[in-house]
Amino acid sequence: MRIRIVDAFTDRPFSGNPAGVLLLPDANAFPDDTWLQNVALEVNHAETAFAHPLPGGAEADWALRWFTPAAEVAMCGHATLATAHVLHTTRVHTGPVRFATRSGVLVATPAADGSVTLDFPTAPLTRLDPPGGLTEALGTEPLTVLDTGPNVGDLLVEVADEKTVHGLRPDLRALAALSERGVIATARAEDPARGYDFVSRCFFPNVGIDEDPVTGSAHTALAPFWSERLDRPGLTGLQASPRSGRVRTELRGDRTLLTGTAVTVIEGDLLA
Repeated sequence: MRIRIVDAFTDRPFSGNPAGVLLLPDANAFPDDTWLQNVALEVNHAETAFAHPLPGGAEADWALRWFTPAAEVAMCGHATLATAHVLHTTRVHTGPVRFATRSGVLVATPAADGSVTLDFPTAPLTRLDPPGGLTEALGTEPLTVLDTGPNVGDLLVEVADEKTVHGLRPDLRALAALSERGVIATARAEDPARGYDFVSRCFFPNVGIDEDPVTGSAHTALAPFWSERLDRPGLTGLQASPRSGRVRTELRGDRTLLTGTAVTVIEGDLLA
């Protein structure tokens, strides 16, 4: 099988969020879960996506699953973008592609400029009292804390300002005890003239990712949070990891559109 490494939510190599992508030939089922997990561990990026074609007449075109080096996840934006990019650039599938996933049917639509727009469920946000130990674990006082629901599984934490987000050095072991997957830290952009409206960083110790470079699923929670604050449905988020990347978001009620580009950087044969 061909295996590819794709940098997602970026227009240049060695930035954005890298994902492994394997297009599986069997239209009936995925291989054994142990094999899938071992491949993801071998790839050792935040996510590896596995997809196989579905027969005609199914509710979707491809079945899609995502694995971190440590666990399967319910939803992943950047690896979905990476998979759609591979399908489109290799001409295996043209036009919009429907993926059957644990989070329902997700649609990825390519555009003429090379970008891909993902149609994802909007995360339901529930305001919480800050859990004990959050300030110490994150290293700063939270302004707002919200639960992001079962598909995302994070705490969304608003902090004082963009400078605070950039400067976070959290206690990852302590953060792991506070939510299912991890913590999204966010603040309003200091200067929207720079081309983004809010900034974030994502720490996911419970799935083996200390800091995720660019997280599509997190933006299904960031979009409704900041769209309400800024009174605009369409926004751009900067994820301020060392690799960095930008996600354009558009809130449409219970759906959120996530738009970005991707670049294939490695292609080879999986022999195991």
